[in-house]
Amino acid sequence: MTDMEDEVKRDLTVIFDERLPRKSKIAFGLSQASINLLEVIALGSAITFYYNIVLGLSEEWISLAWLLFAFWNALNDPLFGILQERINTDIGRRIPVLRFGAPFYVLTFIICWFPLMENTEIALFWNLLLVLFLFDSMFTMVGLVITALPAEMCITQEARSNLSLYSVILGSFGGLLGMVLPLILLTSESSTELNPLFQPVMVLVAIVAGVVLFFSSYALTENEYARTEEPLGFIESMVKAVKNREFLAFEAMNFPHEMAFTIVIGSMIYFVQYVLRLQGFLASIPLFVIFILMLLFSFLADRMVKRRGLKKVYIIGLMLTSAGLILLCFSGSWLVAVMISLVVVGIGLAPVILIWSPLLADVIDNDEILTGKRRETTYAGMNALITKPAISIANALFLLVISGFGFDNTQAVQSASAILGIQIGYALVSALCFIISAIALWKWYRLDGKEWVAKKVELGKIHLQKEKEYIDRLQKEGKTSKVYQKLYKEPQE
Repeated sequence: MTDMEDEVKRDLTVIFDERLPRKSKIAFGLSQASINLLEVIALGSAITFYYNIVLGLSEEWISLAWLLFAFWNALNDPLFGILQERINTDIGRRIPVLRFGAPFYVLTFIICWFPLMENTEIALFWNLLLVLFLFDSMFTMVGLVITALPAEMCITQEARSNLSLYSVILGSFGGLLGMVLPLILLTSESSTELNPLFQPVMVLVAIVAGVVLFFSSYALTENEYARTEEPLGFIESMVKAVKNREFLAFEAMNFPHEMAFTIVIGSMIYFVQYVLRLQGFLASIPLFVIFILMLLFSFLADRMVKRRGLKKVYIIGLMLTSAGLILLCFSGSWLVAVMISLVVVGIGLAPVILIWSPLLADVIDNDEILTGKRRETTYAGMNALITKPAISIANALFLLVISGFGFDNTQAVQSASAILGIQIGYALVSALCFIISAIALWKWYRLDGKEWVAKKVELGKIHLQKEKEYIDRLQKEGKTSKVYQKLYKEPQE
């Protein structure tokens, strides 16, 4: 496999010089960080806890809101993706969505924390459902842009890989801050009353993220190459994606994976508050342990991929994470055992976080072999159509489990039965989902091994030819653009 990978590298020699300005790469990473920051707080770590513990909405009503929201959460990605493909302005079709969508993204985030209706169960239920619909709609609009922009800003694979590096580094810190802030501001040992700093901090965070997102858009560029291929129709796009067997195998893995990841990240606040009894800054320590180990062991995971391939390393990561979560379930509040468990979880999540995107990229490569078209946005939307309901199901499932064990959202200290329910709902359920995910990937996903590497060699040659033809056409037409002001080079003998 090493020889074939060397051949891929030789065959994918860059035909023309494509150097993105550093400010564009930093702007892309900051855009990712800003989007992650608000999304993780609103749809991940805080909103369920906020409505449940602070505002007093019952677990059953919140579960119903998440389940009803699941329908819109699944449909809006392919719908908005198709609408964005039809935007055509002087500044592009992606940039205006990001630039002028930023204020609305901020506004919908802020209203999540200021209920618009009276403080009754039914009013809070409708308010939660409303803000989930509004915020996720804006998150989808700007999120699809960030998904599509690497293909718009660059042509060559090397440039896209380099751009992704900025996204991973800066975007991860945005996500981490989004998880830490609610842990610090919402956890309290003695009271379920709202910390007076919480709402002002949420407003400040939203404004800063929006400003960064708005001004970053001026350093981003779009790529005319993405507009040259005639897109498939809406129904045909969906049908051809479903006919891609490897996409279905990926989704069989990704659905339980998304459920588990949602619980591990989004419900950690319940675990540290009621099981570990940690508050304030101390409540963020488990998260820091996982995050630091994920970053450190990502380098080891990257090296393992070169020897074992994406699929095997990903499965190892899933199983390690499951083992750590099972150990965590039986650790109780014993801090030493909990920390050991979190170390195992952090090490296991490193390859899971690192490899997820390359796995999906291989699915998209396989689609190009089948259809002859490059359809990143289509697969981003189709993936969300299938797996976004997993987020709602996971949130509802966790709440129903702890409710069944006697959890009382009016009490700062929970009963032994309720604590057991949190341990089972948080650790054991997510461990089981990760195990199912590993089995699905091992059994059905086939984009692995020498045959697949050989196909990618041929696909790489096709990419190079398409890119060369496009640049040649621009030169013959005498066209110039900010995107294609590059030093074109003929292949060296």
